[in-house]
Amino acid sequence: MKEPPRIPRRDPSQLPGVLRPPNDALKPGSLPALLVVLTITTGLIDAVSVLGLGRVFTANMTGNIVFLGFALARVPEFSARRSLAALAAFLIGAVIGGRLGTRLDHSRQRWLLSVAVIESSLLFAAALAASGYDSGALAPIARLYALIALTALAMGIRNATARRLAVPDLTTTVLTLTLAGLAADSWLAGGSNPRWVRRLASVAAMLGGAVVGGLLVLRGGGGLGLPLVLTGAITLIATLVYVAFAERGVPDGVAHR
Repeated sequence: MKEPPRIPRRDPSQLPGVLRPPNDALKPGSLPALLVVLTITTGLIDAVSVLGLGRVFTANMTGNIVFLGFALARVPEFSARRSLAALAAFLIGAVIGGRLGTRLDHSRQRWLLSVAVIESSLLFAAALAASGYDSGALAPIARLYALIALTALAMGIRNATARRLAVPDLTTTVLTLTLAGLAADSWLAGGSNPRWVRRLASVAAMLGGAVVGGLLVLRGGGGLGLPLVLTGAITLIATLVYVAFAERGVPDGVAHR
């Protein structure tokens, strides 16, 4: 009696639509690498907004809500108007980012490139608005609110996009859960330290961006224009590199977990 022919088994990770194992390679063309680079820009934007726009966050709405609370308590140097303006622009940006994700998620590369072009355009526009702006006096007031609105719009789009991508530990704008994961999943807590490379990389990226941003805002002599141009350029170039060198064989709809 003849044995039935054997059907060669395929590696499940090579099947379309199947999620790959965690990718901590952080190489050009990998989504984690792109998100780590974008995390650098959050540090830059936080430096611009907190140091140059009058104690307001335009990327981190958790901090902005806290600042709003301080303003309502009439703590000096905090403004409810500035915080509310940032919150409103951020929410509008998040709506735009959500719409882009819904319409373009059939092609990840096209989607992320479109987001990067819009986001960097808003940041370049903010750099133009920073011409003639005095961060010490927070004047002219029209330029102040233009800067708040443009940067918060860009970061709202960014956050909505990162949320839809849902890559663990790489939100690009907040580190609270990333740091908690480093500690809670460490060997000290009986864990196996999953994704520790990307977690440490994201912490270092935001810290580095904040250091560079702080130096540019306070000592660079170029006002807010230079860090804003740098942020827009990094966003656009990093996304172009991702699109150009995206890992072959990974369908657009497959997320790097």
